[in-house]
Amino acid sequence: MPHTILILNGPNLNLLGEREPEVYGRTTLADIASACDSRARTLGLTVDFRQSNHEGELVQWVQEARGTASGLIVNAAGYTTTSIALLDALKTFEGPIVELHLSNIFRREPFRQESYVSLAADGIICGFGASGYELALDAIARLVET
Repeated sequence: MPHTILILNGPNLNLLGEREPEVYGRTTLADIASACDSRARTLGLTVDFRQSNHEGELVQWVQEARGTASGLIVNAAGYTTTSIALLDALKTFEGPIVELHLSNIFRREPFRQESYVSLAADGIICGFGASGYELALDAIARLVET
């Protein structure tokens, strides 16, 4: 049975392709979900790809992933720098966690360079745009196998 990877996307990522394309690109979240599904199949994984603008829903999904998902990929977007609740939920997850950002947060405003998610993550991928999701899947595939 293939490992299931939960891919969580935070607020405003539903607007990818429209919102600040000079920062986030023109690829839509639906395009990314499709690419993730294809990449996961080649890695022998399945993905559960979700997006929410609501912090509590993201926390709930992390809690539900305990015991069902082999790993998490988290693009918490704006909640990266604000959500202790999401951090606390992530710390209860026993599998590997990869933090993901479309842009290079370390070349942006100082407030974007602080991450609560990092305190629970095994690694971070940032600055590669939409292709970062496929890189995150490659990384998590290695982590779930070890």
